[in-house]
Amino acid sequence: MKVKFQEYNQQQNWLLPPNIEDLIPKDHPVRVVNGVIEQLNIDLLINEYQREGKPSYHPKMMLKVMVYAYMDNTYSSRKIEKAMRENINYMWLSAMQVADHNTIARFRSQKLKDVFKDIFKQVVLLLAEEGLVSLKEVFTDGTKIESMAGRYTFVWGNAIKTQKQKMVEQLEQMWQYAQGIANEEDKDPTPPDFTHVNKEKVEQTAQKINKILKGNEQASSKAKAKARYIQQNFPKNMEKWEQQEQLLVGRNSYSKTDPDAIFMRMKEDHMKNGQLKPGYNVQISSESQFVIHYTLHQQANDINTLKPHLNDYEKLYQRLPETLTADAGYGSEENYEFLEEKEITGYVKYSTFDKDEKSYKSKKKQDLSTEFNRDNLYYNEQEDYYVCPSGQRMDNIGQQTSQTKSGFVQVNTIYKAKKCHGCPLKNNCHKGQGERTVQRNHQLEKHKNIVRQRLLSEEGIIKRKKRTADVEPVFSHIKSNRNFKRFTHKGIQKASLEFGLHALAHNLRKKAS
Repeated sequence: MKVKFQEYNQQQNWLLPPNIEDLIPKDHPVRVVNGVIEQLNIDLLINEYQREGKPSYHPKMMLKVMVYAYMDNTYSSRKIEKAMRENINYMWLSAMQVADHNTIARFRSQKLKDVFKDIFKQVVLLLAEEGLVSLKEVFTDGTKIESMAGRYTFVWGNAIKTQKQKMVEQLEQMWQYAQGIANEEDKDPTPPDFTHVNKEKVEQTAQKINKILKGNEQASSKAKAKARYIQQNFPKNMEKWEQQEQLLVGRNSYSKTDPDAIFMRMKEDHMKNGQLKPGYNVQISSESQFVIHYTLHQQANDINTLKPHLNDYEKLYQRLPETLTADAGYGSEENYEFLEEKEITGYVKYSTFDKDEKSYKSKKKQDLSTEFNRDNLYYNEQEDYYVCPSGQRMDNIGQQTSQTKSGFVQVNTIYKAKKCHGCPLKNNCHKGQGERTVQRNHQLEKHKNIVRQRLLSEEGIIKRKKRTADVEPVFSHIKSNRNFKRFTHKGIQKASLEFGLHALAHNLRKKAS
């Protein structure tokens, strides 16, 4: 019996060629991209183009292709060009137009850089109109993403300080040596001030030392050689360090191949040993697993990112969320003050919240050291004094101020016992020679009490559980499912745009699902 096949003839022509749109399923994600971007106002993007010269590809078409490419896990401009030639979804979005990879790269890096946040905002507001988000409740978290920079191109601020200090010490030694053997007419009664050094001061000092030693018979050949080395190299080194310090303003490290990136310890790296790598701290605020806002920061800790993140949120949307939930990495007096000032109800743990709750719930007998902890001492709020374990009153003896890296001033009140000598509990109470003192930040304690009550409320428990199911899966999806674990563009501005494209693609993918 002969096997039957369907008719196959490559030379068969269509009487009525099909519309390319008819070949795309009705529920395909590419239709969501097309429909959403059709609703956007892209006047700002159009203004990025010159009015003279050869007509450009329409920015709406380029934006559709770019956003869909990121949904399709296609990030290379050459691969996007290839897809515009061969992939029916790209062909439909572009109306069969094909932009070359250079045009695609320029569109992404030049045309979108100043206007993308506005495009992202418009999409989020469209999601709000559809009731998918409210912009009233957000969950904030951060993750570290590796930069495109070389992994071993360290420049450390502390290393520069150490090198400068060694240089100053050598200059001082050579200056003292030169003055010790100098003729009367060459002696300088006023030695150079090395408290604040710069290239000019180093250069002048090196020239004076070399001049004294060059024609002096008492100077050893070794000293003369060292003086020549100092004159040739120290000013150049100083100039290099000054340039590096300008790049380091507000940071302790940067990469030579991506000066905007800082070195931070990542949870995983290519060698699986958690070593330092250049990267950026990415902060996002999410709602219903949609990315509402994102920012990039040049610091490893989350604690100082909350204020700039929310300030940028307010600048973008002209409003702030009503509630914010975050983990203990954001718990600080400064952040609590900021949330209170902005009238945001914060469900933000402080650093010892989980430990305190575990200790409180534990039925085990407290060990002796815990009994003498400051937090377990009796405090009289009305008369402002502590009572030590032996029943002795510890009075307020003054205040001490400290300043955080961000410039925030904290005030600690100091309480001191009157007589610890001879106390039978002294060895367990404290190890110091004098009377015991304890410090208390009243403002921080006030915020911690409010936050603790809020977190332990029924609403707080719900939000804490919801946070882990809202913001953390967003990072998992972008980093693991979309395999975005390293930026492909250098510089914080381009890296921010790159993450923004991933965030927008994530939102549209979720909307389409």
